[in-house]
Formats: sequence, structure tokens, C-alpha cells
Amino acid sequence: MPLDTTSYEIPVARSAADLREAVTAWREDGHTVALVPTMGALHAGHISLVELAKQKADRVIVSIFVNPTQFAPNEDFSAYPRTEAADAEKLEGKANLIFAPDAADMYPDGFSTTVSLTGVTEPLEGTFRPTHFAGVATVVAKLILRAMPDIAIFGEKDWQQLMVIRRMVTDLDIPVEILGGPIMREADGLAMSSRNVYLSPEERKAAGQLNIILRETAESVAKGTPISKATAEGGKRILALGFDKLDYLEIRDAASLSAYADDKPTSPARILVAAKIGKTRLIDNMPV
Repeated sequence: MPLDTTSYEIPVARSAADLREAVTAWREDGHTVALVPTMGALHAGHISLVELAKQKADRVIVSIFVNPTQFAPNEDFSAYPRTEAADAEKLEGKANLIFAPDAADMYPDGFSTTVSLTGVTEPLEGTFRPTHFAGVATVVAKLILRAMPDIAIFGEKDWQQLMVIRRMVTDLDIPVEILGGPIMREADGLAMSSRNVYLSPEERKAAGQLNIILRETAESVAKGTPISKATAEGGKRILALGFDKLDYLEIRDAASLSAYADDKPTSPARILVAAKIGKTRLIDNMPV
């Protein structure tokens, strides 16, 4: 199947063969390649990753694929926004190619292989979404092996995911450099997310305070407050905003995500949160 060059201003590859054909032509011309994997519903945070990719490589691929294997049965796979035409418009002049396969292309009949990790996948999101990172690692491995980019770029908002992917490519000797792009935030500091559209006006106002509590909790620990005391107080403040559930508010080693035995950071640290308000589950993080 040739590249789809009729629907949008930017060409679209729908199969692995079409993607590889385009990348091979670029390679023959001496170009470097960057991949920005997304699930679509693009916002300014995604576009910042694409712009970073343009700085790092000659040609940029943006994949758009809502990956079913990283959603648990009770999660929002069917409701996840799918806005390919709008996404393509946002990528005009910024990316060179969209890779938008369907599920049958990514997971054909008989597909039975899963990439799973231990350690970095187990705490935090791994506790509440135990099948999530196997789905993420599997689809990212497939996307990288299909595109064979020099660089792949992921947002730091999904910090644990970024650490999982770095661990995977290191362990499997996949020849790609993994870069993290800074978190993009709304005017009030709320981390940009495709799921923010689900928030009611009242929920949105409360969500805008989440990053403030994160920052103040991190500052408290940096000044010497024990981690357990600071995060307990921060958790109470989050629930007082009107959040229905706090999955976690924790400070962990930034790379391994291991906990600190002595209740204080002894290495570069990250504070991470996941909390649900209404129907929307928000995550955020920042350095300590």
C-alpha cells in the first residue's frame, strides 16, 4: 500500500512496509530520523516533543496509535479521543510523516509476544495498573523496530513510562537514543494531557492546584522534612481540593523509582502523583 498523500497535507503510512520504505529512502539520502510515539489527541505538549525532534534529527515521524494493550478492561480505551484529522493539521510543517496503523496491523492474528520488565515497572503505576507497562513496552518496542529511528522522544509527564522505556532499550540493546521532553503546563500549572478535556469547570479549577501541592511538598522535603511526613500532608491537601481518590503521592529515586529507606532523598529524586477527580485520573511529577 503506498503512502496516503491525499487525505492531509502530511503523508501517512498505514503499514510497517510503507513506514520502512519511507525511512529507507531517507537513510539513502543520509538523513537522521526521530520518532515521537503518541496516541493522538495532540496538544501543545505533544507538539513540543515534535519540535524537539526537529532540532535533533533531519526527519521526524509521529506515530498515532491508541494502543489497546496498555488499557485495563475498566479503563477508557473506547472513550479515548481519536482526532486524526485534527492531529494531522497540527503536524503540518512540523513532522515529515505520520505513522497511523490500525490494531490489526500492530497485533495480527496469532500475535502472542509481550515485552515485560521488573523493578522499575512495579511501584506507582505498576501497583494500580499491573498490566499497563507490558502493553507500553510491547508497543514501543514494535514502533521503534518498525521505524528504526536514531532518536525516540517521550514526554516527562509520564516519568515512569520514560524510565521503563530507557530500561527496555538498554536491556535489549536496541540502538536508539531515548530523550525526554519537558512537561508542558497550562497557565495555572496543570500538566497538559489529552484527558484534561474530561474535567468539568469545577474539577478543572481543583486540578490546577495539584502542581502547586507537588512543588510545595518537594520544597518541604528539600528543606529537610521527612518524606513520609511531607507526602502525608500533601495527600491530605489534594483530597481537600475535592479529589475523590489519591492513588499515590511519593518521592522516589528519579531513575530506578526505588523508595528511600531512611525517609530522605539520598540521590536525585522525583515526586510523583496520581489522583482521580470525577471520571478523570491525573498524573504529574517534578524533580525534588
